[in-house]
Amino acid sequence: MNQIAVTGMVLAAAPVGEYDRRIVILTKERGKISAFARGARKPNSALVGVTSPFSFGEFTVYEGRTSYTLMSASISNYFQELRLDVEGAYYGFYFLEIADYYAREANDETELLKLLYQTLRALVNPSIPNRLIRCIYELRAVTVNGEGPQVFECICCRGQDKEMVFSVKRGGLLCVRCKGRCPDARTLDASTLYTLRYIISSPIGKLYTFVVKDEVLEELKSIVADYLAEYLGKSFKSLEILETIV
Repeated sequence: MNQIAVTGMVLAAAPVGEYDRRIVILTKERGKISAFARGARKPNSALVGVTSPFSFGEFTVYEGRTSYTLMSASISNYFQELRLDVEGAYYGFYFLEIADYYAREANDETELLKLLYQTLRALVNPSIPNRLIRCIYELRAVTVNGEGPQVFECICCRGQDKEMVFSVKRGGLLCVRCKGRCPDARTLDASTLYTLRYIISSPIGKLYTFVVKDEVLEELKSIVADYLAEYLGKSFKSLEILETIV
């Protein structure tokens, strides 16, 4: 077996047998991996705390032919604040589920890991509304996965007219000449369009540095929700619970 060190975050954990735990880690070096943590459910085990969801740091694992085994971990951020906030915790679990859904083993998931980490940092920052954080994360996650909307030019003719409309079904903006082909096309507030462009194109480290007016947030929520319903097509347990408490 080959011992390696990976930097990442625990996305999920599940009991295995009497004392063990199986964890899913989103890593910078190996994409999404699954690892067995032997004895992690024993009270005196050094792996008890480091195998909880949200734990971010460096994990030392043995790479076997078919699986990984966790040996130790040095956690730099447990995101303890989320454990004391029910709403924040379920937002966090929802973000973990999306990352788990999109990430692949042996794939370069550096951007997704960076996005997830910065999003959780924003989630424990009371100055940014959770609803806005959710919109930003959802839209940027789908963009990182290569399925984001075209918000800089007409998706049909590549025109860059001043007046544009947005079509979920066509996956982005349409100019006045092309909008007749899409019955679902909608006119966007200029601030909403600017926000969409900022979320999609800005460096991840600068994503959570702004707030918007309530009317812009409502329009943004509607667009992102419709877009995910069209292109993601998956339900998440944590989101179902979250929507009953917010």
